[in-house]
Amino acid sequence: MDIFSPEIIFSFITLSLLEIVLGIDNLIFIALVVQKLPKEMAKKVRTFGLALALIIRILMLLGITWIMSLTQPLFSLNETAFSIKDILLLAGGLFLIAKSTLEMHQDISDKEHEETTAIVAKSGFYAAVLQVALIDFVFSFDSIITAVGLTPHTGIIIAAITVSMVVMLMASGYITYFLKEHPTFKVLALSFILMIGILLMAEGMHFHIPRGYVYTAFAFSMFVETINTLARRKHKS
Repeated sequence: MDIFSPEIIFSFITLSLLEIVLGIDNLIFIALVVQKLPKEMAKKVRTFGLALALIIRILMLLGITWIMSLTQPLFSLNETAFSIKDILLLAGGLFLIAKSTLEMHQDISDKEHEETTAIVAKSGFYAAVLQVALIDFVFSFDSIITAVGLTPHTGIIIAAITVSMVVMLMASGYITYFLKEHPTFKVLALSFILMIGILLMAEGMHFHIPRGYVYTAFAFSMFVETINTLARRKHKS
């Protein structure tokens, strides 16, 4: 295999960009998970979480035969067949819906957060890592299956995944800081995670909703909120 051939280079660039796009929801989720942790602990969780995502995706890639076996029907309910993958998607979607809803409730409630923050800081590292690991596994299905469909070269896929994780690691700290400093954007991020949770549950029920719709709606909402933020700053100055 000539690694410098146009086909290989094009596949690598395409896969790298694709993995970054597919990793946006994962990256936002990690930023929301670590926001209440102390700065140094949050950095460790982000680094460990994305490294864990890389390991999980490589292992899933190497075990692609096993991954495909998870799509085999396990049981049927009302003429709808469910596989292990469907169950995992349903569970992951339900978790994201619950997580985003609880975070929204905390943000709009009038209760003080000092006690909650103290509890999170004390025991939050392992809880955050566990949440990140579970969601990494659920989010990895589409990423790996899509990558295998684009190219048969395992080395290219691993290289693209590694590059995407490095890019996301570099961006994760800025995203976490940005969401802390701009509460309205945090609400948008929580809404995005809520929509991803609904999307995962829909996929688990065999209702396919193209993620492009969700990403487009999120991008447009971010654009509108950016305009609103700039307008508020102009009126204050």
